[in-house]
Amino acid sequence: MAQDETQALWREYKQKNDQATRDRLILTYAPLVKYVAGRLGSGLPAHVDENDLVSYGLLGLIGAIERFDPGRDIKFETYAIARIKGSIIDELRAMDWVPRSVRSRARDIERSIAELERKLHRAPTDEEIAEKLGMTTDELDDSLSEIGRSSIAALDELWTVSSSGGDQVALIDTIEDTQGPEPQSELAQTELKEALGDAIARLPEREKLVVTLYYYEELTLREIGEVLGVTESRVSQLHTKAILRLKARLAGSPAREPLGR
Repeated sequence: MAQDETQALWREYKQKNDQATRDRLILTYAPLVKYVAGRLGSGLPAHVDENDLVSYGLLGLIGAIERFDPGRDIKFETYAIARIKGSIIDELRAMDWVPRSVRSRARDIERSIAELERKLHRAPTDEEIAEKLGMTTDELDDSLSEIGRSSIAALDELWTVSSSGGDQVALIDTIEDTQGPEPQSELAQTELKEALGDAIARLPEREKLVVTLYYYEELTLREIGEVLGVTESRVSQLHTKAILRLKARLAGSPAREPLGR
């Protein structure tokens, strides 16, 4: 559908607020749901059906259409993708399919990273993290791989911006796009976005590169491995470690609380 037709459809929906027009908007933006479901589903176990993820995401799309204000200085696609992701993640968490042992291990690594960063005033090395946990670096790598296979949120997890009336922002939105305009200019100055952007900037270089290539350039883990000259499993470990570092740095801040967790 052409942009002019889409804008006309939005005007019609805001004037009539009827189900028929809403359904036409759902069909227009349905490919967004397929895209998000595919991205999230690529890292999930085989028994998680992508069609289920699409169904969960459609609920987020419908909510985004009903709540979106075309008058705001923000693209609908940006607004909707965050809510589609949030809807899928919420449903997956409600299923509680991640083994308790994996969640516990992730918390232990996250806690160890936080304690070491406070003590060392820098990002701890793999050897330091492993020693803190009482394991070898190989065992740490195995744990990161297992956590990575069970991870669903990563940088797509949403956080509440308490200072802005409960608006939401995804961690991915803090990665700077130096080539294009900022569609969420009203969020650019919030404490949350600054904190997240700083946390990403302070990641070790290889982890920061993985985060940027995966979320901003939208490369697959295999493609990133080719860029870095390492295996896909090693890229997955770097990605998981980056996420745990970010969570460790954000934990405990009074201005940031996970949504409904």
